[in-house]
Amino acid sequence: MSLDGLLAADAVICDLKATSKKHLLQELAGYAAEVSALDERTVFDALLERERLGATSVGNGVAIPHARLPDIDTVYGIFARLAQPIDYDAADDEPVDLVFLLLAPESANNQHLRALARISRLLKRPEIRANLRGADGTQALYSMLTEDQRRAA
Repeated sequence: MSLDGLLAADAVICDLKATSKKHLLQELAGYAAEVSALDERTVFDALLERERLGATSVGNGVAIPHARLPDIDTVYGIFARLAQPIDYDAADDEPVDLVFLLLAPESANNQHLRALARISRLLKRPEIRANLRGADGTQALYSMLTEDQRRAA
């Protein structure tokens, strides 16, 4: 599964302003509602519930909040680069500034896990993180996220 299959160009946010983890999840739920026609509150509640199980940060300033929802039939991704890093309760105590939200159908266990693995592998690469942090605008971010995946496929 490539990222261009689950990340639309209009689902990339450059310099998102968030002051806390909860505020970030609220903002992402709002964007998810716009790109997927999902209910914003339902998305937000699902994200909060998943975070209660454990923080979805993966280290090095990256978080991959995710949830499975009953009312969707496809996987949705949203990428955000934050204007300022925020505390995200990361295991490495590093603030988070790169966030990839993943929403999947409740029944899509394998698809959800494959998408999480793909995103995690990509964002664990130091050169990718550096490029994303230095990118100039949403189109550059989208291209970096999807081009690298096309070459690796």
